[in-house]
Amino acid sequence: MITPALDANYPLCPRGLLAACLFRSFSCRMIQPTVRGLCAALNGSSKYAYVPPAFGVDYLVVGGGVVGLAIARSLALNRPDKTTYIVERHARLGEETSSRNSEVIHGGFYYPDDSYKTKFCLRGRKLLYEYCDTHSVSYKKTGKLVVGLEHQRPYLEDLFRKTQSLRFPNFGTFPASIEGEESAVPARLLTGDEARELEPDLSPDIACALLSPETGIIDSHTYMESLERDITESENGSVVCATTVTRVDAAEDGWVVQMKTTGSHGSGESEAEADAVMARTVINATGLSAPFILNSIGKTLSPSFSPINIWYARGSYASYHGPGVSNVKHLIYPVPETGKNKHSFTSLGTHLTIDLGGNIKFGPDIEWIEPPAGEGWKIDGSLVYDERAMDYWMDHLIASSKQIPSMYQSVRSYLPGIKEEGLQPDYVGIRPKLRPPNTGFQDFVFRKDYAAGGDKKTGGPMISLLGIESPGLTSSLAIGEYVERHLVD
Repeated sequence: MITPALDANYPLCPRGLLAACLFRSFSCRMIQPTVRGLCAALNGSSKYAYVPPAFGVDYLVVGGGVVGLAIARSLALNRPDKTTYIVERHARLGEETSSRNSEVIHGGFYYPDDSYKTKFCLRGRKLLYEYCDTHSVSYKKTGKLVVGLEHQRPYLEDLFRKTQSLRFPNFGTFPASIEGEESAVPARLLTGDEARELEPDLSPDIACALLSPETGIIDSHTYMESLERDITESENGSVVCATTVTRVDAAEDGWVVQMKTTGSHGSGESEAEADAVMARTVINATGLSAPFILNSIGKTLSPSFSPINIWYARGSYASYHGPGVSNVKHLIYPVPETGKNKHSFTSLGTHLTIDLGGNIKFGPDIEWIEPPAGEGWKIDGSLVYDERAMDYWMDHLIASSKQIPSMYQSVRSYLPGIKEEGLQPDYVGIRPKLRPPNTGFQDFVFRKDYAAGGDKKTGGPMISLLGIESPGLTSSLAIGEYVERHLVD
């Protein structure tokens, strides 16, 4: 397994780290959450019987979000003699987290210096702008202002010092062309008056601001379509939608992955008979569902396997039409509400973003959701153990006006001229969380297991990506590069 430690500052962990450390850290015995989490396994009820594989593939990427697409693209283009398949359970790609976010290309300066989130965001931003230029994907470098009140000045000053020290990743995994002394995060620390010169609608109480000129926005849907095209136009790459993985079994040469494909995309859809493939390597990039595959094969990996729990955070977005934002040109973020340390925030705050059409929206806020009680599901303490609850978050995707008053109060602290009646519910996104609320910073997690189980590196690897949320869109190409170059055998 390859995973960062859970502390705020840590070195990049070496390959082959024992899997037990991650699961001990995530065990329900170690964490007392304030909301119910979910501990479920794919095919936990044994609904789907074993089906022998009908054919084989070299690389099977499960999950057609932006990160899964970037991984499949990297494999298909750099290993053209191998077969690469990516399967997505929805009728269209990127229907979950990838299409329900702010579409921001992040600067990469909020997280611990040596974290995966920082390293992949910095590398990914560079790759993403280059990709957009060469593949005609629309984007705009709007720049971002992180604005703060007087008591928040120390945080912004510290953040500015951090931007001056950050360099592009240099830990032996990326090309030498980005190594050296080049600053990775150009930034300026502004007074409140200087910030209001850029954005006159800012509150007079804003005392200082950080300007990040490299932050931008992207048309994420066009980006994902371009990644899909790269895969399908490659020599041995394929994209398959409306196909759900229902069971995974370890085999001598890899993994037998059983799937069902819907017969149509509309209501009353019929299901094809279950079929299965022999995948020599599986990449689990299922985002909101990533722990469930691992939990289903855990005892194969180790008799002492402890299941991975997951929590979900709902983020609402609101469109805005009204006064108080005249001629806004930058993205505007408040200082995040930090907990016990500067990296303890679980959200960057309800911020202002602009899409490529010039439309203004605010969000996301953060609302922790939990599997409902009274559904006949098995509940033990603060966890729900039932595969029927795996998609409960889908019931929380409808935008609601109930969040508008709290969003309005958050935003008017830095844009006092906006009117509550100008805010309208727009859309909702769900973020996967490996930690419950108020338990500190959590990095991206990369885990590598073999079908033989234990410490035996035989039988074909499964690479799992866990807790991939923001800045996952910005990091996507860097993650794809890393998985292909350094995790896939």
